Amino acid sequence: MTALARMPALAAALLAGLLASPAHAQTAADGQKLAFDRSKGNCLTCHVIRGGDLPGSIGPELKDIKAKYPDRNELVAIVSDEPKRNPQSVMPPFGRNRILTEQEINAIVDFLQTL
Repeated sequence: MTALARMPALAAALLAGLLASPAHAQTAADGQKLAFDRSKGNCLTCHVIRGGDLPGSIGPELKDIKAKYPDRNELVAIVSDEPKRNPQSVMPPFGRNRILTEQEINAIVDFLQTL
């Protein structure tokens, strides 16, 4: 097998390693900090989240997220611009309004997928 033919398998192995790595865990930890930060993600203003203080009751409790949203892209879209998906939503468009960066949104999604 040539080196070129082994590239897809190598790429898949590297990706699997990254997703299981401490760096991925760190991203989820960073996402939790952002989600709980009242000046940034501010998720606790509206949502009950395990481990969060003084949660709100406007939005749904955030639990079993990976089961509810197995497609990570759907969850990114919700955090980025839920009013685009659902015009009746009161959730801020964190990405569109530049409240959160793409990197911050991805970190929050990493955290949400641990719930």
